[in-house]
Amino acid sequence: MAREPIPAGQLRVPPLHVWSEQWLLLTCGDFESGDFNTMTVGWGSLGTMWSKPFAQIVVRPGRYTYEFTERFDHFTLSAFSQPYRKALMLLGTKSGRDGDKISEAGLTPVASSEIASPGFAEAELILECRKIYRQVMDPAGFLDPAIDKNYPLDDYHTIYYGEILAAFGESAYRS
Repeated sequence: MAREPIPAGQLRVPPLHVWSEQWLLLTCGDFESGDFNTMTVGWGSLGTMWSKPFAQIVVRPGRYTYEFTERFDHFTLSAFSQPYRKALMLLGTKSGRDGDKISEAGLTPVASSEIASPGFAEAELILECRKIYRQVMDPAGFLDPAIDKNYPLDDYHTIYYGEILAAFGESAYRS
């Protein structure tokens, strides 16, 4: 993959496309020790908060990756081209508790430059993030009653903001 470092000010990511159409892999843990997990995410945001470039993710407490987002202070988000859609589908439906779903998906974890959580060799974009905020979603804050229909088990997401410390991507992600 022809990824190059991208300064945060030059990062160009189509947010609606990358979250709802392309999807991303959220990966938390420690690459060197092999103690990490990944899952496909389709809800989140990118932007500026507290004068820092950020990626915002949400993870339900029942997901295996939740344990990693709670234990580690960093995470990566990796974006892939369309041929990897099947792999992302598998990684979003199988649990890492049950086996090596990353190998089954045919992806190759790689060390990050700034944090312990890995990215993936096949990704066209990798964001390396340090957690700077977390909060359990409070349904009292839902202004649209339709939102609560996403939580029939009352398993509200935990929201995490991660400061983007490093970005590596193909030229299409650079402005």
